[in-house]
Amino acid sequence: MGHGTNRVEDMSSPNNGTATTARDTVLEIHSVCLPPKETAFQKLKKRVADVFFPDDPLQRFRNQTWRNKVILGLQSLFPIFTWGSQYDLKLFRSDVISGLTIASLAIPQGIRYAKLANLPPIIGLYSSFVPPLIYSVLGSSKHLAVGPVSIASLVMGSMLSESVSPTQDSILYLKLAFTSTFFAGLFQASLGLLRLGFMIDFLSRATLIGFTAGAAVIVSLQQLKGLLGIVHFTGKMQFIPVILFCSQPQI
Repeated sequence: MGHGTNRVEDMSSPNNGTATTARDTVLEIHSVCLPPKETAFQKLKKRVADVFFPDDPLQRFRNQTWRNKVILGLQSLFPIFTWGSQYDLKLFRSDVISGLTIASLAIPQGIRYAKLANLPPIIGLYSSFVPPLIYSVLGSSKHLAVGPVSIASLVMGSMLSESVSPTQDSILYLKLAFTSTFFAGLFQASLGLLRLGFMIDFLSRATLIGFTAGAAVIVSLQQLKGLLGIVHFTGKMQFIPVILFCSQPQI
């Protein structure tokens, strides 16, 4: 190694009595500078950007003309403009088959979920048809199931039944259901716009599994009143009368 240089030379030696030419292996040594110091505000700004905008959604808008920015903005708000030009009759035929298959399940499911929320069956049909229609234009995921769910219907029915009777004052009950649905959708849309989906990571898996399993048990037990023909099904928990009814021969 020569003095005052930043190169390292390696001389190869003869092997098996055969003379070989010398090979110089040069290693380049680069000096690495320390990263610039960041203030506390810069560190906080960087961490917030990593949490809320890990994919940097505004990156593709940079160095673009105003016309391209408008087109990219419309494609971001309405993803149908992105894949609509590639849609053909083959995809339409597949969508018709899958739509009829899903409809055969969504129609009775929507009616049953409406009964869980103590709402008219027609509301369940609207909830099964309108949200997927809107999501086909505004949505970007091909694997997301959109429509009424049992847990939301059960929570709404339990919450509103404590304040208003769905049988004695059905009009007021229906208005409260529409109002709560509107504000729930507004709150969920705000979470999406603010990119707060990472908050689900703070919920433990045991909590989510327990909540889902408990809701499934309650929904299953509530179906017994229809199977057993119970007309007056009352009580806050609503599945206790069914258990007592089934246990009458043993009491």
